[in-house]
Amino acid sequence: MRTLNLKFEDALEVSKAISNKHRMSILRLLSERPHNVNELSERLDLPFSTTAVNVKKLEDVGLITTELLPGRGTQKVNTKKYDQIVIDIGPQDTKKDERVVIYDMPVGEYVDCYVEPSCGLVSVEDYIGMHDDPRSFYERDRINAELIFFKAGFIEYRFPNRLPYGSKPEQLEFSTEICSEAPLYKTDWPSDITVWVNGVEIGTWTSPSDFGGERGFLTPDWWLTNHTQYGLLKNWKISEDGFFLDGVKITSEKNINDLDIRDKPFISFKIGVKTDAVNKGGLNLFGSKFGNYEQGIVMKLRYDDKEQS
Repeated sequence: MRTLNLKFEDALEVSKAISNKHRMSILRLLSERPHNVNELSERLDLPFSTTAVNVKKLEDVGLITTELLPGRGTQKVNTKKYDQIVIDIGPQDTKKDERVVIYDMPVGEYVDCYVEPSCGLVSVEDYIGMHDDPRSFYERDRINAELIFFKAGFIEYRFPNRLPYGSKPEQLEFSTEICSEAPLYKTDWPSDITVWVNGVEIGTWTSPSDFGGERGFLTPDWWLTNHTQYGLLKNWKISEDGFFLDGVKITSEKNINDLDIRDKPFISFKIGVKTDAVNKGGLNLFGSKFGNYEQGIVMKLRYDDKEQS
């Protein structure tokens, strides 16, 4: 039996997610076997849009997973992750949980870039500047971008360094929604996407697709479904044990101490596709109002607040 053990302070979002009869019914159905959203919609006698929103909420809190499987084309199939949930309501060390800095960076607030067409920036209402014109990336309205795409190059963000003086950084995480960039969209379109933090290369992930054809949960109605719609939420973690991508160790040859976080006024996050990448399939970067995840680029910095000798 697969059990999800939650600390008291982590249980609120999961409790909110399951305090809904439709979501509980979805979990029951997924206990039988995996289903896609159409199947769940039919069995629950609910509109597709209502079912999709409820599936998304369960996915966001980690109770189910969604994967792309071949079938009649490519379809998204939902699977239950746990058989039971256990919440620890005993005394907690709240001080430890306060030692974290969280910052959600809007995707339009980058500080540097170099991009090659096809490229563009999109707000919730329209394109920003001209499509396929790198000059548009320097327009003042770029801060309103909710979707950024380019074939090759990079885009860099600088997060404020809020590490308290005298503290030691223990773990740094970044998460963002991304996918490949193809003309319109293409499910079989790999792209090698690389991340750097404070100038140190963290690792490369090969995105399998440029996802389209089915509207993202947050994607504006005016944006045509034959264009990119959503991506995958990826997580990079840097600790004293090495570098990780979605919980899988990439390398242990370098660690968080190589980032010199205490010596810099900002924390740089750069993401892009190298000119010599094997799979030069571009990059789509989604903001909080495009795609499937209501966030920009989220940074989490955990630290030890004791002075280190």
